[in-house]
Amino acid sequence: MSPWLALVVAVLAISWAGPLVRLATAPALSVAAWRMVFSMAFIGVVLTWRGSIMGGIRLTAREWAWAVAGGILLAGHFWSWIASLSYTTVASSVVLVSLQPFIVALLSTVLLDERPSRRQWMGIAVAMGGAMVVGWGDFALGPAALFGDALAFLAAWLVAGYYLIGRVLRRKLDLWTYIAIVYGIAALVLLVAVSMTSEAPLIGFPTGDWLVFLALAAGPMMLGHTGVNYAIRYVPAYVANLFLLGEPVGATLIAWLLPAIAEIPPSQTLVGGLFILVGIVLGTGARSRTRPTKGAPS
Repeated sequence: MSPWLALVVAVLAISWAGPLVRLATAPALSVAAWRMVFSMAFIGVVLTWRGSIMGGIRLTAREWAWAVAGGILLAGHFWSWIASLSYTTVASSVVLVSLQPFIVALLSTVLLDERPSRRQWMGIAVAMGGAMVVGWGDFALGPAALFGDALAFLAAWLVAGYYLIGRVLRRKLDLWTYIAIVYGIAALVLLVAVSMTSEAPLIGFPTGDWLVFLALAAGPMMLGHTGVNYAIRYVPAYVANLFLLGEPVGATLIAWLLPAIAEIPPSQTLVGGLFILVGIVLGTGARSRTRPTKGAPS
């Protein structure tokens, strides 16, 4: 499959995450935990069909350490982002967490020696400008909205680290092996976190919440995040993340059109969304070569 097609599907799927979370009544930590548990159930079916988990691949101690770190970062990302939706709007939360392309580009330059072109930097800058236009209105909503924005910004840093680790490990690991390890670690971390607090139970939720958990796992997780993890073997992490800036546009439209949310975006959100789309086109128009690393599995 083309990595660009995978990214299109991923954006469409991840755009549903914010609106779906707003429909849940469960605490953020419980939502994050069940999202990962159901995702691991889907992965378990695939691995059972394949008849192999590691496929004969052996990881070094350092690679295992990176995989564990990736799972922890992913768990922290989901908690902080889902929690942010209790304090700020879907549009602002999704946009702020989508600042990750700039963070990934910086880290890729320093740590992986993968440097964005001038045009890609320009696309990132334009998209970030649009993100700032969308989020600016929350300064008028008080401390609660700003706290939610801070959580979303933290989520951006956490997921940036997660995708950077994925860019490295996917050169050696095939897709299903990689996500089984990282998603599994994230699920374990979140389950431990739930067990340590009385404010986030694992059971006792209404039927609607269970449907949200399942939908988050099937759509934003298995099609969304897994699609990105497929693509980052072929394209730099900052390119994949820039493409994902289409998420706030999709999420804002969904939150607007869903009767259960009906969150009408202000004009500044529409203007900012337009800049985001221009930035995506500008930054991904000059495509990097998509040839996979020699000897890397698919």
